[in-house]
Amino acid sequence: MTSTRRRIAAAAGTFYLITHATSIAALLLYAPILDDPGYIAGSGADTRVLWGAFLEGILALAIVGTAVTLFPIVKKQQEGVALGYVGLRTIESAIITVGIVTLVAIVTLRQEPTETPAVTLITVGRALVAIHNWTFLLGPSFVLGVNTLLMAYLMFRSRLVPRFVAVLGLVGGPLAFASATAVMFGLYEQVSLWGAIAAIPVFGWELSLALWLIVKGFNSAAGTASADH
Repeated sequence: MTSTRRRIAAAAGTFYLITHATSIAALLLYAPILDDPGYIAGSGADTRVLWGAFLEGILALAIVGTAVTLFPIVKKQQEGVALGYVGLRTIESAIITVGIVTLVAIVTLRQEPTETPAVTLITVGRALVAIHNWTFLLGPSFVLGVNTLLMAYLMFRSRLVPRFVAVLGLVGGPLAFASATAVMFGLYEQVSLWGAIAAIPVFGWELSLALWLIVKGFNSAAGTASADH
């Protein structure tokens, strides 16, 4: 049983690290298509963008992986909350996948011969990028904020990891949600200094949780009691 829990912890931690690495790398690789309104009608760095899409696809799978691996452990605390985490992580992954499709569609439209006027193509390209930007806000911010709060609550309650790790999530989740709300109503850009500051606690939560699970695993003296105890 102990060895199984140790493997689950290592797998979950690895999935969290993958989400960090792929999300950052994909955002950097997407820069040409996100920053150039005329990308769809000009010469584009298609291979770079496709690599970004590939990594973001890995990100979507890893997000679901975090939920699936942790569920057998945390469901012993409150199964409803644990199911909520699985459901929200799946929704987050689905939203990200929609964003991937929009950018890949731009690459496809740019590569195919067409008699469509450049101005029309650029309008379509801008619309697709706008959809991607909204998925970037809704998935990795709104939904992430809520599912972070759920998992941090379960970790805090069960003491499966040190409470300072769980507190980062309890703070970071609501802060990420509040920041996304501020971005939605135009108070600042998502990729900005204020957006980065708001993301620090949730980033710290996921990174510290990942490293703790990989290096230390679950606290063997905790998390075994039911939610009623």
